Amino acid sequence: MSAAEKRGTRGTKRTAAAGSRPDARTERWREHREQVRADFVDAALRALAEHGPDVSMDDIARAAGCAKPKLYRHFEDKTDLYLAILDRVQSMLWDRFLERVNLMADSVADLLHIGITEYVAVVEERPEVFRFLVHGRMAQQAEQPERALEVAQRSALRVARLVEERLSGQEVDTGSLELTTYAIFGAVGSATEWYLGINRARDRVMTAEQFAEHVSTIATAVLDAVARLNEVAVDVRKPPHLAFAGN
Repeated sequence: MSAAEKRGTRGTKRTAAAGSRPDARTERWREHREQVRADFVDAALRALAEHGPDVSMDDIARAAGCAKPKLYRHFEDKTDLYLAILDRVQSMLWDRFLERVNLMADSVADLLHIGITEYVAVVEERPEVFRFLVHGRMAQQAEQPERALEVAQRSALRVARLVEERLSGQEVDTGSLELTTYAIFGAVGSATEWYLGINRARDRVMTAEQFAEHVSTIATAVLDAVARLNEVAVDVRKPPHLAFAGN
């Protein structure tokens, strides 16, 4: 190989190596955009506390201390911001749940009760956020309202996958498991509408503790009924990996 060819080969190798490394500037810009989006979600939560479920993009921009065009530079549209808020609430709930539970020691019934109790606690702390997510103007104006289901579906699927992992080696009807988690999440969501609406319109006929207890009982009953439908014995007094027959 000639000297020129060797130089060309070395140059090609250097170029390939450089191309395989992530662009530090691109990575910094991506992290910056993620942080700015997170800051806007923080501002949206502050604006919701002040203005209620019909908060506007102008309200959120003012809470963030910037002009509305900057908000639209970081979110495609209202639906994009709406889903970012929904995602934040989901992460908040999931983190609170994981901080309180031991997935290998807590019983299925305890896990359901703790998860729903934490959910109700967040509803109590931020009722305007949940009203916004269900009935707010931004939710109604979203161009693709079905996308709002994505976050709840990811939560349901996460729980389903978690149970599947605990039942590794057993025959599990994945479709039935996913349907069960979807049904429980749907029941909790519908119950929350009642709790924040009709219940409070009647001078709060049910306390937060009573509501959590009722919803936990409903969720446990759904789980038990589907287990019987699939002819699987389940003991909700045991941890997930021991709760099913054969363990």
